[in-house]
Amino acid sequence: MTSLDRPADGGDESRGGAAGGAGSGTSAPTVTDKALMEAFGGVRGMVDTTVPGLVFVLVYTVGRDLHTAAVAALGLSVLLALARLVRRETLKHAFSGVFGVAIGAVFAMMSGDAKNFYLPGMLYTLGLAVAYCLSAVLRFPLIGVLLGPLMRENLSWRTRNPGRLKAYTKATWAWGLVLLGKSAILFPIYFWGDVTQLGWVKVALGIPPLLLCVYLTYVFLAKAPPPIDVIAEMEAEEAAEREREEARGNAAARTEP
Repeated sequence: MTSLDRPADGGDESRGGAAGGAGSGTSAPTVTDKALMEAFGGVRGMVDTTVPGLVFVLVYTVGRDLHTAAVAALGLSVLLALARLVRRETLKHAFSGVFGVAIGAVFAMMSGDAKNFYLPGMLYTLGLAVAYCLSAVLRFPLIGVLLGPLMRENLSWRTRNPGRLKAYTKATWAWGLVLLGKSAILFPIYFWGDVTQLGWVKVALGIPPLLLCVYLTYVFLAKAPPPIDVIAEMEAEEAAEREREEARGNAAARTEP
């Protein structure tokens, strides 16, 4: 697969980024589209957060029983988390899915309105969209904050790699605008539609927008300069400092009478 950190052909920014990467003393780390997908939860994470909502709308459509639908969705979410635990897979996305379903179930059962099962997730999506857009405006794009450690560049792209700052800003705008578009579809249905309509539309909009965002992030970063491997720089500096200390120790030993 193509490396996300391949320098673009030509262009001053690419040469500058490559020079920065070379300064670290190691080749730039590479991250494939598969690794990028996993950084955002992967297909399994998307399933863990989408299928419980599908179960909720199916059970509610058939039986029109809010409590049964909520318990079924929450139970499935817990089973998915336990399956990850048995396979010794990362639990971060599974537990976030359980937490989200649990909050939705509590909202729905306390209010007596099945549509409120989806409200916490919708509010979270809207808040995340606003956060992405604000971070892009403030030139502190959240996608860079999330992916910087994965790329071993941390926050060096903010001051030392303007090409990657530009790419992360574009990617962050993409996430913010796509999620805003998703919210613009769901909230009118929440206010003026019924729970079945809302449930099916929310399930339909569960995975495709995330795949689009991941794809756009991949495209923007594939065209960006390579990252500056600040981890390798720090390791090289520590090694050089140890060598200097050893040299001073050896020199002191030779001068002793």
